[in-house]
Amino acid sequence: MSEPEVLFNVEGSAGVITLNRPQVLNALTFNMVREMDRQLIAWANDPAIKTVMITGAGDKAFCAGGDIKSVALAIKNGGKERDEMAEFFRAEYTLNHRIFTFPKPYISLINGIVMGGGKGVSAHGSHRIVTENTVFAMPEATIGFFPDVGGGYFLPRCPGQTGTYLALTSRRIKTFDTLYIGFATHVVPLANIAELRAAIAEAPHDLEDWLKQLAIQPAGRSGLNINLGAGTAPGESELAPYRAKIDKCFVHDHVEEIFAALERDASPWALETLKTMKAVSPSSLKIALKQIRKGAKMDFAQVMTMEYRLSQACLNRPDFYEGVRAALIDKDRQPRWNPPTIAKVKDADIAACFQSLGPRDLVL
Repeated sequence: MSEPEVLFNVEGSAGVITLNRPQVLNALTFNMVREMDRQLIAWANDPAIKTVMITGAGDKAFCAGGDIKSVALAIKNGGKERDEMAEFFRAEYTLNHRIFTFPKPYISLINGIVMGGGKGVSAHGSHRIVTENTVFAMPEATIGFFPDVGGGYFLPRCPGQTGTYLALTSRRIKTFDTLYIGFATHVVPLANIAELRAAIAEAPHDLEDWLKQLAIQPAGRSGLNINLGAGTAPGESELAPYRAKIDKCFVHDHVEEIFAALERDASPWALETLKTMKAVSPSSLKIALKQIRKGAKMDFAQVMTMEYRLSQACLNRPDFYEGVRAALIDKDRQPRWNPPTIAKVKDADIAACFQSLGPRDLVL
């Protein structure tokens, strides 16, 4: 028999969730989402459970996102399969809200890749602990989607325009960048994670003391020797040197204005950023920017209602299947976006994606 896709264990007074699909970078399935939601309800009401920890099996990824390939194929097949995938997003966003409102410490131990849906089951908890191997991204625009799972709440609350920049470029960032943008709350070397996990299970009330002892401070800590990659010293953010440019170029409320600002800057960074943005779905860029600007003024539940509307709209738009086809099915990396350019995307079509679904709206 194959192993369960997600494992639930109790260690001391901690409930532990292990995403258990390492062969596909722990991508989330509908079944995993439903089981996690049920278990969190039970643990929230269990006085013996003082905290929850979540981790990913294997050494490559915490969670690389949702099982988007299965979603895209189901949408293409239509009928009952398509209806079930629509409900996948309802269940996933309900789980994200459950984590955001969880009444006990919810601690994500994030080693390796964390993207998309992986952000959704980690970013909204009380503690996000990353290692020297962590790689974070919100790459949804590259597959004709948008940065969901609470991206509309998280991204506008990143420093300055860094969240907007990450959403529109799908850029991957590393350990200390995740701390810089506010995704990570602590950096703990992988060698110390097992000790931290055992300590939390044994004495969850001492969590903050253990983190002070084992975490690396943002400016680095002498005596620690971990490999953060060539050219990156402990505590450094690779985004920080570009912060002024990011804030200046990405402050605008229209993608066309961001393009123009990057063209005026004309630095190698700006031109490379512009090139990157022009390769992703033009419709996704417009949807994501509007989502972030609206989300800045919403509470979390309102954001999730908005994002459910957007998810259903994107499932019906051609860019989603095309983006998944190019990236994960045929893997030709040559998506044919429709419309193909920003100039041909109609604002009315984007506005329609945000409209109420009436009785089908997500209500939290």
